Amino acid sequence: MTDPRKEFMAQLRRYQMGSISRRHFLGVTGLGTAMAVMASAVPGLRPRPAYAGNIGDKVSLATWPNYHDPKDFEKFKELTGADVEVSVFGSNEEFLAKLQAGGTGWDVFVPTNYTVSTHADLGLIEPLDLAKIPNYDIAAQDARLIGEGTVKGTVYGAAKDWGTTGFAVNTAKVKENPTTWKEFWDLTRSTYSGRVTVHDYQLTTIGNALKYFGYSFNSNDEKELADAEKLLLDSKPHLFAITSDYQPAFRNGDAWLGICWTGDGKQLHRDLPEIIYVLGKEGGEIWTDFYAVPKSAPNREGGYALINFLLDPAVNATEVQFHGQPSTDSRTNKLLPPELLNDPIMYPAADLLSPLEFGSAATFTNPARAEILARFKAA
Repeated sequence: MTDPRKEFMAQLRRYQMGSISRRHFLGVTGLGTAMAVMASAVPGLRPRPAYAGNIGDKVSLATWPNYHDPKDFEKFKELTGADVEVSVFGSNEEFLAKLQAGGTGWDVFVPTNYTVSTHADLGLIEPLDLAKIPNYDIAAQDARLIGEGTVKGTVYGAAKDWGTTGFAVNTAKVKENPTTWKEFWDLTRSTYSGRVTVHDYQLTTIGNALKYFGYSFNSNDEKELADAEKLLLDSKPHLFAITSDYQPAFRNGDAWLGICWTGDGKQLHRDLPEIIYVLGKEGGEIWTDFYAVPKSAPNREGGYALINFLLDPAVNATEVQFHGQPSTDSRTNKLLPPELLNDPIMYPAADLLSPLEFGSAATFTNPARAEILARFKAA
């Protein structure tokens, strides 16, 4: 049974740190108007903003589709006065190209593990000032999942969440029970022609074509890449779409099978139980996404404020419950309901996780892979 005194102090601490509103604090503690009077008289009970500096009226975030709870952005505005301007992208290549071109206006973006070192080496992101992100407690993170946020001993990325890349199956339409990438691509080119989506993203689309042949997800071998390209070109006429924002196609019934990330798989299954998430038995990708601050950030202080707010364990727990990607933070996990912690989409069985590979920087920056994706899309 929860100790009410400990619960009160926990809520009070969250209120003082600015991660919950005054209204929420008064409501959950039951103190009502009496506490409102006390708050005006006792400075220690006044909520602090998520960041103590002046962060202006807008913070710009570049991120992935379906990746944040809009209610948390509303809460951030309530606490700081700043709107969160969200730009959505479908691949790490887009993030890199935009940053290299300059003038993005982003204060924060969300790169994947294998890209952080490239951004750092190119001078596109800054080492994080961890003093401005007190909610990012490295000791509370799963060390296996956050390593690539650190480059040459310097932290450039604060871990947001982690996940896997598999495929979604609408079992009301797909009568087979595919469990491998070979079956995925064979069904794409036959029974379910016109009903399949793949990512607009070289790492996952090429990587999972490589898995058809039993090759490494990260292979840069010339012959192996040629085999993957042939498979992709053979599959192209049978695809419904090449897109990283594929949920609408599944929800309206156009797509029945498609390459899918953990969070999308969880969201689709939650709303449409007939859609399941499958990890190919041959392996594939495991990944971690990070918050990073571009060197060109026009509102650096606002960016840090937003990162710190979103990594508050209580706020992060609401994010996880919205987007369905598991957290790297043990403090956040303690706040999640058991049904999420035991969910096989979010936390797959060990025998499915063990063959998965983290993407590599060499795979991300290989021009041969970029050319293959361009030919595939143009075909």
